[in-house]
Amino acid sequence: MRDKIKEMFPEIEQIKDSELKEKTYHCFEVAMERGGWAPVDLYEMPFTLLIPDCNVKMVDHVRGVTRSAVNMAKAFEEVYGNKIPVNMDILISGAILHDVGKLLEYKREEGQFMKSDNGKLLRHPFSGAILAGELGLPDEVVHIIAVHSKEGDHGKRTTEAILVNKADFANFEPLR
Repeated sequence: MRDKIKEMFPEIEQIKDSELKEKTYHCFEVAMERGGWAPVDLYEMPFTLLIPDCNVKMVDHVRGVTRSAVNMAKAFEEVYGNKIPVNMDILISGAILHDVGKLLEYKREEGQFMKSDNGKLLRHPFSGAILAGELGLPDEVVHIIAVHSKEGDHGKRTTEAILVNKADFANFEPLR
């Protein structure tokens, strides 16, 4: 499974902290196992159920959000130096895992993707944050997952969470 996740999300390998990298892989593995997903499913799963017949799949969306957030962080460094510090390991882990809760929120019946029983009760920012916390990811990563979507709009986001939030919406809104 690890090789398949690495193939889907090669950006995980950019995480320098070996413990954080391991926990990031493990979180995806556990989410896939609990949701009953195989790697091939993530290439077929729409990244959102809010867009009818969405042709952007989970793998592409997660990679797009991760790469967008990383490139914004690099722009910050180039322009601002250390005036707006960004922890790249936390940023990458949080971006890779921002939608991990969708593996619990969704199910597939008769070839159609839809809300699971879990998803009818908890949107993915909640289920993803719960899972990440349970598996020992740092609070900074759990925070990114929890506040990356509209649920985090009324709280304070860390710099890394702001970057993932803006990258997520930049990779969503043009498709609506």
